[in-house]
Amino acid sequence: MHLQLAWRNIWRNPKRTAVIMTAIIIGVWSMIFLGALMRGISEGMVRNGISTLTGHIQVHHRGYRNDPVIENSMTDPEVVETALRETLPDGAQWTSRVRVNAVASNARHTAGVTFVGIDPAHEAGISFIGKAVTEGRYLRDDDKNGIVVGRALVDKFETGLGRKIIMMSQDTDREVASRAFRIVGIFKAEMQATEKQFVFVTKEAAQHMLKLKNGISEMSVILPDQKEVRHAADNVSAALPSADYEVQTWRELLPLITAILNIYDGFMYIWFVVVFIAMGFGIVNTTLMAVFERIREFGLFKSLGMKPMWIIREVLAESFFILLIGTTIGNILSFLSVFALSGNGIDLSALASGLEYAGMSRIIYPAIYSHDVIIANLVVFILGLLVSVYPAVKAARFTPVEALTHA
Repeated sequence: MHLQLAWRNIWRNPKRTAVIMTAIIIGVWSMIFLGALMRGISEGMVRNGISTLTGHIQVHHRGYRNDPVIENSMTDPEVVETALRETLPDGAQWTSRVRVNAVASNARHTAGVTFVGIDPAHEAGISFIGKAVTEGRYLRDDDKNGIVVGRALVDKFETGLGRKIIMMSQDTDREVASRAFRIVGIFKAEMQATEKQFVFVTKEAAQHMLKLKNGISEMSVILPDQKEVRHAADNVSAALPSADYEVQTWRELLPLITAILNIYDGFMYIWFVVVFIAMGFGIVNTTLMAVFERIREFGLFKSLGMKPMWIIREVLAESFFILLIGTTIGNILSFLSVFALSGNGIDLSALASGLEYAGMSRIIYPAIYSHDVIIANLVVFILGLLVSVYPAVKAARFTPVEALTHA
């Protein structure tokens, strides 16, 4: 009976019901949709950070991260290879790199870059460079003098495919090592800063130029499941001498992105609270209006023997139906909004220069997290019923005499 009466009562004044439902729909939609946008931004930042030569886990010689010089290279990479094979889960991939600071120059220009020696076959499955070459070709194992550079660096140097570029850095003898490479490929990255920063040659070419022999700067690992990162890193660290090696996860390697992700999480919950407060006042105000309009009705119910608790149930049942319909429609609209943007995303290329400072992608693809949807719905539904208790108690406290004499 309570549910039947409540369903009929919410449609006695369709305009008022429509107003409060609209507020609930907009509130739920904004919570889920804007939350999906923020999750999309954070996912893009993590994806870019991991693919830009970071990976899920990295292994370095102790001290390399604080002072990335050639002296802090790993001279015996086989020890690390063995530890990775024994500890990482099935499906994990890894690659070794030589990475040093260097100076790139040609006849007209000079710039500081990060000189990266890679294993072309293994690197293709680890970082962005395997699929980023848009002109020319990707590196081959037998490329002794080939180099792949970014489009932004090519434009800055006013050069192109087939042209030479000189690389200079310090070798293991602490002398200046220089070598001419020929541009065989040009890559396009998510951020122009990446295109200007990194240049790629084969690992053997870098080792020969820097007199590293078999030495490497780092090992980068990609896991099949990102949730296993911390556990896998601990296992690898336990298998290596702590005095010689350090193992770090992407969260430790990308502290700025980690801090931004934590800020986003906090901001989302603050946003949920702000939306609910605005919506809660609307629910209380609308329900109170409905209660005061029906004072005589409640008085008649009480005079016929209806208990105060039954009146509270009646008012809460009305709020229940309004919240149920509002949250359902809000969820549907938010999912449709995310689906509409899932194909092309939101293109922010015009703001690319500013977004690069935070490591954000040029295109945002909204991402819905199930726990965000659950929290948003629970916040609206449960707290919506709680704020409806006050009008319900107000209605139950009217005496029959007061109610029936109300104008």
